[in-house]
Amino acid sequence: MAVVCQGLTKQYGHGSNTFQALRGLDLTVATGELVMLVGPSGCGKTTLVSILSAVIEPDAGECRVLGQDLIAMTPDEKTRFRRTHVGFVFQTFNLLPALSLAENVAVPLFIAGRHRRTALAAAEQLLDRVGLAGRADAKPGELSGGQQQRVAIARALVHGPSLVVCDEPTSNLDHRNGQEMMKLLRDTALAANRTVIVVTHDPRILGYADRVVHMDDGRIVTAPAPSSSERVGG
Repeated sequence: MAVVCQGLTKQYGHGSNTFQALRGLDLTVATGELVMLVGPSGCGKTTLVSILSAVIEPDAGECRVLGQDLIAMTPDEKTRFRRTHVGFVFQTFNLLPALSLAENVAVPLFIAGRHRRTALAAAEQLLDRVGLAGRADAKPGELSGGQQQRVAIARALVHGPSLVVCDEPTSNLDHRNGQEMMKLLRDTALAANRTVIVVTHDPRILGYADRVVHMDDGRIVTAPAPSSSERVGG
Protein backbone atom coordinates (compact mmCIF):
# COMPACT_ATOMS: atom_id res chain seq x y z
CA MET A 1 0.00 0.00 0.00
CA ALA A 2 1.18 3.51 -0.80
CA VAL A 3 -0.82 5.07 2.03
CA VAL A 4 -1.87 3.51 5.34
CA CYS A 5 -3.34 5.90 7.91
CA GLN A 6 -5.24 5.05 11.08
CA GLY A 7 -6.99 7.21 13.63
CA LEU A 8 -5.82 10.56 12.25
CA THR A 9 -7.00 13.60 14.19
CA LYS A 10 -6.22 17.26 13.57
CA GLN A 11 -7.49 20.28 15.45
CA TYR A 12 -7.03 23.96 14.70
CA GLY A 13 -7.41 26.79 17.20
CA HIS A 14 -8.04 26.73 20.92
CA GLY A 15 -10.95 27.06 23.32
CA SER A 16 -14.12 28.42 21.77
CA ASN A 17 -12.32 28.81 18.44
CA THR A 18 -11.45 25.11 18.17
CA PHE A 19 -12.15 23.41 14.85
CA GLN A 20 -11.80 19.64 14.55
CA ALA A 21 -10.63 19.04 10.98
CA LEU A 22 -10.04 15.27 11.22
CA ARG A 23 -11.82 12.93 13.63
CA GLY A 24 -10.13 9.53 13.82
CA LEU A 25 -9.82 9.10 10.07
CA ASP A 26 -8.65 5.83 8.50
CA LEU A 27 -7.48 5.57 4.88
CA THR A 28 -5.55 3.15 2.69
CA VAL A 29 -4.52 3.82 -0.92
CA ALA A 30 -2.89 1.23 -3.15
CA THR A 31 0.24 1.83 -5.18
CA GLY A 32 -0.69 2.82 -8.74
CA GLU A 33 -4.19 3.93 -7.76
CA LEU A 34 -5.92 7.20 -8.63
CA VAL A 35 -8.17 8.22 -5.73
CA MET A 36 -10.42 11.26 -5.66
CA LEU A 37 -11.40 12.85 -2.36
CA VAL A 38 -14.80 14.53 -2.45
CA GLY A 39 -17.00 16.16 0.15
CA PRO A 40 -18.26 19.56 1.30
CA SER A 41 -15.92 22.47 1.89
CA GLY A 42 -14.37 22.29 5.34
CA CYS A 43 -14.74 18.52 5.69
CA GLY A 44 -10.98 17.94 6.02
CA LYS A 45 -9.86 17.02 2.50
CA THR A 46 -7.05 19.56 2.25
CA THR A 47 -5.92 18.82 5.80
CA LEU A 48 -5.73 15.13 4.94
CA VAL A 49 -3.63 15.55 1.80
CA SER A 50 -1.40 18.04 3.62
CA ILE A 51 -0.66 15.33 6.18
CA LEU A 52 -0.09 12.70 3.49
CA SER A 53 2.43 14.97 1.76
CA ALA A 54 4.26 15.73 5.03
CA VAL A 55 3.31 19.40 4.99
CA ILE A 56 1.58 19.33 8.40
CA GLU A 57 1.44 16.85 11.28
CA PRO A 58 -1.67 15.20 12.73
CA ASP A 59 -2.38 15.59 16.44
CA ALA A 60 -2.78 11.84 16.82
CA GLY A 61 -2.89 8.65 14.79
CA GLU A 62 -0.55 6.71 12.54
CA CYS A 63 0.42 7.53 8.97
CA ARG A 64 2.76 5.59 6.69
CA VAL A 65 3.25 6.86 3.15
CA LEU A 66 5.41 4.98 0.63
CA GLY A 67 6.53 2.73 3.46
CA GLN A 68 7.79 5.60 5.63
CA ASP A 69 6.47 6.67 9.01
CA LEU A 70 5.65 10.37 8.58
CA ILE A 71 4.94 10.85 12.28
CA ALA A 72 8.46 9.80 13.25
CA MET A 73 10.21 12.10 10.75
CA THR A 74 12.13 15.20 11.75
CA PRO A 75 11.34 18.47 9.92
CA ASP A 76 14.43 18.04 7.74
CA GLU A 77 13.44 14.48 6.89
CA LYS A 78 9.97 15.68 5.90
CA THR A 79 11.47 18.32 3.64
CA ARG A 80 13.60 15.68 1.90
CA PHE A 81 10.58 13.37 1.65
CA ARG A 82 8.49 16.04 -0.10
CA ARG A 83 11.35 17.05 -2.36
CA THR A 84 12.05 13.49 -3.44
CA HIS A 85 8.76 11.63 -3.33
CA VAL A 86 5.85 14.09 -3.73
CA GLY A 87 4.65 16.04 -6.76
CA PHE A 88 2.04 18.79 -6.39
CA VAL A 89 -0.53 20.06 -8.90
CA PHE A 90 -2.14 23.24 -7.57
CA GLN A 91 -5.52 24.77 -8.29
CA THR A 92 -4.00 28.06 -9.49
CA PHE A 93 -1.02 26.49 -11.33
CA ASN A 94 1.55 28.54 -9.31
CA LEU A 95 3.79 29.07 -12.33
CA LEU A 96 6.51 31.73 -12.07
CA PRO A 97 5.77 34.36 -14.75
CA ALA A 98 9.38 35.50 -15.21
CA LEU A 99 10.63 31.98 -15.96
CA SER A 100 10.34 30.05 -19.21
CA LEU A 101 8.17 26.95 -19.34
CA ALA A 102 11.24 24.72 -19.15
CA GLU A 103 12.54 26.62 -16.13
CA ASN A 104 9.16 26.36 -14.42
CA VAL A 105 9.04 22.61 -14.97
CA ALA A 106 12.66 22.23 -13.81
CA VAL A 107 12.11 23.99 -10.45
CA PRO A 108 11.91 20.71 -8.44
CA LEU A 109 15.18 19.60 -10.04
CA PHE A 110 16.87 22.92 -9.29
CA ILE A 111 15.77 22.58 -5.66
CA ALA A 112 17.22 19.07 -5.59
CA GLY A 113 20.56 20.42 -6.77
CA ARG A 114 20.47 19.01 -10.31
CA HIS A 115 22.80 20.66 -12.83
CA ARG A 116 20.93 23.34 -14.80
CA ARG A 117 21.55 21.85 -18.23
CA THR A 118 20.45 18.38 -17.11
CA ALA A 119 17.39 19.79 -15.37
CA LEU A 120 16.28 21.78 -18.40
CA ALA A 121 16.75 18.79 -20.69
CA ALA A 122 14.52 16.69 -18.44
CA ALA A 123 11.96 19.51 -18.33
CA GLU A 124 11.85 19.74 -22.12
CA GLN A 125 11.22 15.99 -22.36
CA LEU A 126 8.23 16.34 -20.00
CA LEU A 127 6.90 19.31 -21.96
CA ASP A 128 7.00 17.14 -25.08
CA ARG A 129 5.03 14.41 -23.26
CA VAL A 130 2.31 16.83 -22.19
CA GLY A 131 1.84 18.19 -25.70
CA LEU A 132 3.94 21.36 -25.49
CA ALA A 133 6.84 20.40 -27.74
CA GLY A 134 8.73 23.43 -29.00
CA ARG A 135 7.35 25.77 -26.30
CA ALA A 136 10.17 25.38 -23.77
CA ASP A 137 11.25 29.03 -24.10
CA ALA A 138 7.74 30.50 -23.90
CA LYS A 139 6.50 32.27 -20.76
CA PRO A 140 3.39 31.20 -18.81
CA GLY A 141 1.54 34.38 -19.82
CA GLU A 142 1.63 33.27 -23.45
CA LEU A 143 -0.40 30.12 -22.73
CA SER A 144 -4.05 29.29 -22.27
CA GLY A 145 -5.31 28.00 -18.92
CA GLY A 146 -5.33 24.44 -20.20
CA GLN A 147 -1.75 24.74 -21.44
CA GLN A 148 -0.63 26.22 -18.12
CA GLN A 149 -2.15 23.26 -16.32
CA ARG A 150 -0.15 20.94 -18.57
CA VAL A 151 3.00 22.76 -17.49
CA ALA A 152 1.94 22.33 -13.85
CA ILE A 153 1.53 18.58 -14.39
CA ALA A 154 4.94 18.34 -16.03
CA ARG A 155 6.49 20.16 -13.08
CA ALA A 156 4.80 17.76 -10.65
CA LEU A 157 6.21 14.73 -12.48
CA VAL A 158 9.67 15.88 -13.56
CA HIS A 159 11.52 14.57 -10.50
CA GLY A 160 9.87 11.15 -10.66
CA PRO A 161 7.73 11.32 -7.48
CA SER A 162 5.94 8.22 -6.25
CA LEU A 163 2.99 10.26 -4.92
CA VAL A 164 1.20 13.00 -6.88
CA VAL A 165 -1.22 15.22 -4.94
CA CYS A 166 -3.66 17.46 -6.82
CA ASP A 167 -5.72 20.19 -5.15
CA GLU A 168 -8.79 21.08 -7.27
CA PRO A 169 -6.78 20.70 -10.50
CA THR A 170 -9.71 21.31 -12.88
CA SER A 171 -11.58 24.10 -11.07
CA ASN A 172 -10.13 26.78 -13.38
CA LEU A 173 -10.57 24.77 -16.58
CA ASP A 174 -13.48 24.40 -18.97
CA HIS A 175 -14.97 20.97 -19.58
CA ARG A 176 -12.76 20.00 -22.53
CA ASN A 177 -9.53 21.09 -20.88
CA GLY A 178 -10.55 19.46 -17.61
CA GLN A 179 -11.14 16.14 -19.35
CA GLU A 180 -7.85 16.39 -21.26
CA MET A 181 -5.99 17.23 -18.05
CA MET A 182 -7.34 14.18 -16.23
CA LYS A 183 -6.58 11.87 -19.15
CA LEU A 184 -3.08 13.29 -19.31
CA LEU A 185 -2.65 12.85 -15.57
CA ARG A 186 -3.73 9.22 -15.78
CA ASP A 187 -1.56 8.48 -18.79
CA THR A 188 1.62 10.18 -17.55
CA ALA A 189 1.40 9.49 -13.82
CA LEU A 190 -0.12 6.06 -13.50
CA ALA A 191 1.88 4.65 -16.40
CA ALA A 192 4.88 4.87 -14.05
CA ASN A 193 2.93 3.13 -11.25
CA ARG A 194 2.67 6.32 -9.25
CA THR A 195 -0.13 6.92 -6.77
CA VAL A 196 -2.35 9.94 -7.46
CA ILE A 197 -4.68 11.61 -4.93
CA VAL A 198 -7.00 14.33 -6.21
CA VAL A 199 -9.08 16.70 -4.06
CA THR A 200 -12.02 17.86 -6.15
CA HIS A 201 -15.52 19.32 -6.22
CA ASP A 202 -15.76 18.69 -9.98
CA PRO A 203 -18.25 15.88 -10.74
CA ARG A 204 -17.21 15.89 -14.42
CA ILE A 205 -13.92 14.12 -13.69
CA LEU A 206 -15.00 11.43 -11.22
CA GLY A 207 -15.06 8.77 -13.93
CA TYR A 208 -11.27 8.94 -14.17
CA ALA A 209 -10.84 7.66 -10.62
CA ASP A 210 -10.17 4.12 -9.51
CA ARG A 211 -11.99 5.05 -6.32
CA VAL A 212 -14.01 8.04 -5.16
CA VAL A 213 -13.58 8.49 -1.41
CA HIS A 214 -16.29 10.59 0.25
CA MET A 215 -15.43 12.67 3.30
CA ASP A 216 -17.64 14.58 5.70
CA ASP A 217 -17.01 16.18 9.08
CA GLY A 218 -13.44 14.97 9.29
CA ARG A 219 -14.15 11.32 8.53
CA ILE A 220 -14.28 8.94 5.60
CA VAL A 221 -17.94 8.29 4.84
CA THR A 222 -17.59 5.86 1.94
CA ALA A 223 -14.59 4.35 0.14
CA PRO A 224 -15.91 1.88 -2.46
CA ALA A 225 -13.76 -0.63 -4.30
CA PRO A 226 -12.43 0.31 -7.76
CA SER A 227 -14.64 -0.31 -10.77
CA SER A 228 -12.51 -0.22 -13.90
CA SER A 229 -15.53 -0.81 -16.14
CA GLU A 230 -16.89 2.62 -15.19
CA ARG A 231 -13.59 4.47 -15.66
CA VAL A 232 -13.73 7.08 -18.40
CA GLY A 233 -9.98 7.28 -18.81
CA GLY A 234 -9.25 3.55 -18.60
